[in-house]
Amino acid sequence: MSAPAAAPRTAPRPAGTLDGDPPIEAATAAQRRARFFNSGNAFNLKLAAVPRARFEAERDAAFADGAPSGCHPLDQSAAFDCRFAATTPLVLAHYLRIDAGDILVTRFRASGEIHCVLAGSGETTVGGETIAWGPGDVMVLPGGHVVEHRAASGAPAVLWSVTNEPALVFEGLNPPIPGKAPVDPVHYTAAEITRQVAVLQALPEQAGQAGVALIFSAERTADSRNAMPSLTLALNTLAPGTHQRAHRHNAAAITLCLDGDSCFSMIDGERIDWSPLATMITPPGEVHSHHNGGDRLARFLIVQDGGWHYHARTMGFAFAE
Repeated sequence: MSAPAAAPRTAPRPAGTLDGDPPIEAATAAQRRARFFNSGNAFNLKLAAVPRARFEAERDAAFADGAPSGCHPLDQSAAFDCRFAATTPLVLAHYLRIDAGDILVTRFRASGEIHCVLAGSGETTVGGETIAWGPGDVMVLPGGHVVEHRAASGAPAVLWSVTNEPALVFEGLNPPIPGKAPVDPVHYTAAEITRQVAVLQALPEQAGQAGVALIFSAERTADSRNAMPSLTLALNTLAPGTHQRAHRHNAAAITLCLDGDSCFSMIDGERIDWSPLATMITPPGEVHSHHNGGDRLARFLIVQDGGWHYHARTMGFAFAE
């Protein structure tokens, strides 16, 4: 998925083209660092696009028999010419493997973390709080902390993890100091999620509603309806034989396929079949729809960098059918 290398210059650039020109006169180091462009070569830059993707190798590595504890990042930064690890320009996802009875210690360069337990049971300690978790549980954790994930002794555990690390790296920022993160530890149990989905399924669908989804938020982020200030988190559902209307938005979507049979997504005319517990990427701005051709309820967890776009008033949501 690597982006093509830029073509080498075949001749020296003429002086005075305002194509990264330095100052004509410079007396100090600060002045010599200046560069100048013009509106023809600096406005509306054409950057490498975020590719559609389905991550299966990283999932398989995390679930492999005998695999050691560790992080399996979903890094496609080379595909869109990014200088640091990223799944999309503002988001990095991982599969975390914790061997039976082992401890995985992480400290992500992020302001917060989202986790979904895919297999196993155990507990996570962050900032003096310990959360005991099992399959299907979801957690939001504050950034700026050392986090310890412990798997129970019976079997390995696998967690799906999403952070806003690339956003901080892009700006050269450090995580918040412990206790100053914009989110607190939040635990959404599988049992409570199941209860809330039952309530959701009983609600009448409103005109113009963008699917049937359970939105995860918390006390400190309830006003924005987000899980973190920058990231939105939703459990989308699709009844058998139905589809979600084709639409587009400026937020990139990282989708975890939790459950469904004969399900697929159409992304700008390309069909991408769902694969159990695999991660799909819907690039920003591309028209997409989700389809359930099976006979049971489909469920898929979606993280978007929507918090940034809502704050900037640039979400750009629109139906395409």
